[in-house]
Amino acid sequence: MKILITGGAGFIGSHLCQRLLEDRHEVLCVDNLITGRRENVQPLEGNRSFRFLLHNISLPLQIQEKIDYVLHFASPASPPDYLMFPIQTMKVGSLGTLNALGIAKAQKAKFLLASTSEVYGDPLENPQRESYWGHVNPIGPRGVYDEAKRFAEALTMAYHREHGLDTRIVRIFNIYGPRMRREDGRAIPNFITQAMSGKPVTVFGDGSQTRSFCFVDDLTEGILKLMESDLHDPVNLGNPSEIRLLDLAKLILQLTGSLSPLAFKPLPEDDPKVRCPDIRLAREKLKWQPRIMLEEGLTRTVDWFREIPLGR
Repeated sequence: MKILITGGAGFIGSHLCQRLLEDRHEVLCVDNLITGRRENVQPLEGNRSFRFLLHNISLPLQIQEKIDYVLHFASPASPPDYLMFPIQTMKVGSLGTLNALGIAKAQKAKFLLASTSEVYGDPLENPQRESYWGHVNPIGPRGVYDEAKRFAEALTMAYHREHGLDTRIVRIFNIYGPRMRREDGRAIPNFITQAMSGKPVTVFGDGSQTRSFCFVDDLTEGILKLMESDLHDPVNLGNPSEIRLLDLAKLILQLTGSLSPLAFKPLPEDDPKVRCPDIRLAREKLKWQPRIMLEEGLTRTVDWFREIPLGR
């Protein structure tokens, strides 16, 4: 297939570009590099089946060649990023999704939306099932990301119902692995960077809040299975093994051999207390579940951070 992927130079997008090329697809990677990085896809640019296009998908894009699949992954995704770019985040969730859907409709292509577990907000249900409507503060600082993705899901389903567009929606839980930016702002790159530099490892609140971390290779495999499925309603992809952030920080200190102390700071506004996917739908319909255990994935991620320059 010929596949257009927005946000293809980002953390998840670049891994997906690489895997699609390995599976002998042609890839058109569209990114404005607001949070993505060109170096994430530079190793792919020698491949004749890969093309990079610098473009903001929140603006109209005319595609002349035939496209078989549109994967919409463009968006700031970490709290520091979408708090720094709140309006751009809302635009790419609304106008960007509209433009990406328009390309798919014009091309009669399939469409996959990268949504997020953030649509569940600070959940009152744990683990979170796809049928849970969420507990979101629409006017809080995190609402720009939560509501952008909720709108994107609604728009995607409207195109499916109104225009018969063949759509998929993946709700992605906490993902980690190589190519995360040091300044990404999420827990794992923060903890690793602080531990490796000997700085205090910052834990927000008392560290009792939980997350469930899925290695990026497992996620990529799940996305490929979802692409090939006939599921139109949202599907959770993530690792159902829950861990307290305090325990995660201690594990990373152990894996890095760091003597950094722990430093506790106030919990940010609307920060979810729990986050854990119910993946029964993915297990049943996609025959998918994560296979890389947290310690193995963290070891691979720490090794990658050791190899990259401090400026990246």
